[in-house]
Amino acid sequence: MNLSVVTALDLPFPSPGGSVELFLDLYTGRSPLLPARAFMLAPEHRGLRAAAPTGLDLVQAPGKCLTGYAFRRYVTTLQRALVDAVDPGEVGVLHLQHLAFGATPALLRAFPKRPRIALVHGTDLLFAETHPEQLATLREAAWAADVIVVPTGAMADRLLLLAPDAHRRKVEKIPWGIPDRLIASPPPRRRHQSSSHLRILYAGRLTPEKGFDTLLSALPLTQSAELSVAAPRAEFHALRPRLHRHGVHVRYLGWLRRPQLWRTFADHDVLVMPSMTLEAMGLVALEAQACGLPVLYQPVPGLTEALGTTGLATDFADPHAVARAIDRLRANPGLVSALRAAGVTNAARYPLSATVAALAELGRRLA
Repeated sequence: MNLSVVTALDLPFPSPGGSVELFLDLYTGRSPLLPARAFMLAPEHRGLRAAAPTGLDLVQAPGKCLTGYAFRRYVTTLQRALVDAVDPGEVGVLHLQHLAFGATPALLRAFPKRPRIALVHGTDLLFAETHPEQLATLREAAWAADVIVVPTGAMADRLLLLAPDAHRRKVEKIPWGIPDRLIASPPPRRRHQSSSHLRILYAGRLTPEKGFDTLLSALPLTQSAELSVAAPRAEFHALRPRLHRHGVHVRYLGWLRRPQLWRTFADHDVLVMPSMTLEAMGLVALEAQACGLPVLYQPVPGLTEALGTTGLATDFADPHAVARAIDRLRANPGLVSALRAAGVTNAARYPLSATVAALAELGRRLA
């Protein structure tokens, strides 16, 4: 009998976000890096359904929510769906994802006697700080886990503030990684005629903690920037009134799948990361660096540790500081070249194969 990892994200497939991309990188595909039974939710609306990648199972567990009796009922529904889908005798180790949400308690209750590795994502900590139910769920998961994996020291510190009963000795730092094939063979940068404008790219969710509005405040202060946005369509449409209010023109690229995004990096001069609270690690920034795209970022926990001086840090809370950084990059090709070289070297420190090897070794230790 082949024992395997069992893991789940209680998000409907397809959902945007770095943790989803990492999940799919690790556990799905014809030859998954970590052999697993990997689950996400089947969309409740038929019109939103998309073909799942090989190795990803979609479960029917309607009623996803965050609080109260409805949350507990939803966890029970998801627990039953997982029990129906997996023979308990085939479960080697649980990989708990999104510790503050429903899939983690559902897995713990569905397979109560299996070893547990908890993987902490930024969303877990951000929600636990502001939602009592998510804080209680996070603390339960941290207490129940045999090992708690964090990608950066900053994530460990924040976790232990929220869940002080979780012993630091259980915490293992394993940086998230980017695909080895991207590090080895990034898309070629395209040659462009010289321009008077810096081609800026924002790629990611447009939720409040990502700090996009602070970027909008800075752009009118410089005449040397063109902004492109790759983001979920609904989130971008909700942004339109604010774009109009700031008088900012944006080229919308859609929500790009990974190979599309990597090719898009080659068409721009800098990626901006204006996150104002916390990033688990900032995988999109590392992917941009691997493609030779410099990163202009807010030095928040997680990003500071992953990028350091290989990116250009600035204070996105100060629109004038952001405008000065943009003008500096536009006027200083030597700085851009130095950041490109430093970024490529930095990204090579984080191959996904190293993440996989460390997680697999943890599983062997617990089996």
